[in-house]
Amino acid sequence: MSRKKVTTLEKRETLDRTLKPHWVWAVALGSSIGWGSFVMPATWMGQAGPAGVMIGLGIGALLMAIIAISYGVLIRNFPVSGGEFAYAFLGLNRTHAFISGWFLTLGYICIVALNATAFALMLKFIFPDFIQQGKLYEVAGWDVYITEILIVSTLIILFAVMNIRGSSLSGRMQFIFCLLLILAVVTVSSFMVGSPATSLSNLSPAFSPNISTIGAILTIVAIAPFAYVGFDNVPQAAEEFNFSSKKALTLIMLAIVFAWVIYALMIAATAVATPWIETSEAGYLWGTGTVVQEILGTWGLIILAIGLSMGIFTGLNGFMISSSRVLFAMSRGKVLPSIFSRLHKKHHTPHWGIIFTSIIVLIAPFFGRNVLGWVVDMSSVGVSIAYFYTCFTAFKILRWKDDGDVNAALEIVAPGKKSIAMLGMISSIGFLLLLLVPGSPAVLGKESFIALGVWIAVGLIFYLVKRKDLMSYKRKDLAYFILGKDQFDLKDSKDEEKEFTDGAV
Repeated sequence: MSRKKVTTLEKRETLDRTLKPHWVWAVALGSSIGWGSFVMPATWMGQAGPAGVMIGLGIGALLMAIIAISYGVLIRNFPVSGGEFAYAFLGLNRTHAFISGWFLTLGYICIVALNATAFALMLKFIFPDFIQQGKLYEVAGWDVYITEILIVSTLIILFAVMNIRGSSLSGRMQFIFCLLLILAVVTVSSFMVGSPATSLSNLSPAFSPNISTIGAILTIVAIAPFAYVGFDNVPQAAEEFNFSSKKALTLIMLAIVFAWVIYALMIAATAVATPWIETSEAGYLWGTGTVVQEILGTWGLIILAIGLSMGIFTGLNGFMISSSRVLFAMSRGKVLPSIFSRLHKKHHTPHWGIIFTSIIVLIAPFFGRNVLGWVVDMSSVGVSIAYFYTCFTAFKILRWKDDGDVNAALEIVAPGKKSIAMLGMISSIGFLLLLLVPGSPAVLGKESFIALGVWIAVGLIFYLVKRKDLMSYKRKDLAYFILGKDQFDLKDSKDEEKEFTDGAV
């Protein structure tokens, strides 16, 4: 197979280093929390009970922390945009990099869409008469209104403009949004638990009576990739750090801990109002909003709505940053068209990735939230696949001991971290099994499996179209584009012609 020769005319675009540590922490935390901690407590308690949710999310946080160790290793040594896309290339080959990037892009764009539509869902609860005007049609039992579409579209466009104007602006706003989110959560949960109208006895029974204790906990553990997805936005922004990449792991760990605490506080705030079984079975549009309004009145609902809005804004902003950076990295790595790696002349941002993400997300409100939920459920599979690639690559470059043949640029002696990377791989596989194996308490629904099949089929077609061009580059040249010319001199593998063995390091 002929190989393209990289010349000085093929410039490798790089992003400006403008992100401060506390902004990056806010990107990880705000993306992890999103709207879920405010909207999902009643639903989750119906599946597992309050203790089941808290324990399940706690175990999920621990598993995410284990996986995060591998992210810390790779961010520290390879601080480039693309995250899991770049790591899959490093540890395996260009084909696996495409698979990782394809699933990751889907997951990120879906979560942008879900956060945007969550804002309309909140307004539908607070101002039902205003939102429910101009009904267009019904999709999968969900009424679609023109007012809802206009509000969601406006929100998406505003965040797209903010992101195009620069990562420093979006990073600064993300931090402000996070501070307001935390303040709202602490305020609402404190007043709910301390109110004379609530009782801790409403948390009983601790687990759902409709499922075994282990099954209840596993049901929640399985959603950990969805509940905590967002800490992995950090590697997407690694190229834009204005600080040492050594701090990345600490920022990720702090975000995971804060995320679990916020989830636990909102579960408690929802459960203490009335017997939680009644709340979960009532079929409320917004269970947490209903009980907070009943106990604290309008002022409590306003503070909760502010917190939810900030959660939505942090999710929108964080995943718009990440989706555009993945598209930028995949384009720079010759997987996607070159337009996605062109930078804005004034603001030096990957604006075409932001515009593309926004256009796709603008379609979402036309399909209704139920259909979007099916797609988001299956995107958890893609996130788990990306986690596996990251842990696999970390395991591959870490060494048990120094045997005198360690390439300092590619391999690091760290037996403890190598063991943790192995646990991360096992955890990622466990998430996939819980989501995909029939009979699992957390197996995907039929609609989500269909959506997953469609996305795989589209990806296969796209890969076959791009494969000839992608394989025309030497591995060391792709390493220059994906990982940077100063990372290492990566020799071509003897098996580079083979689709799945061209990347053995």
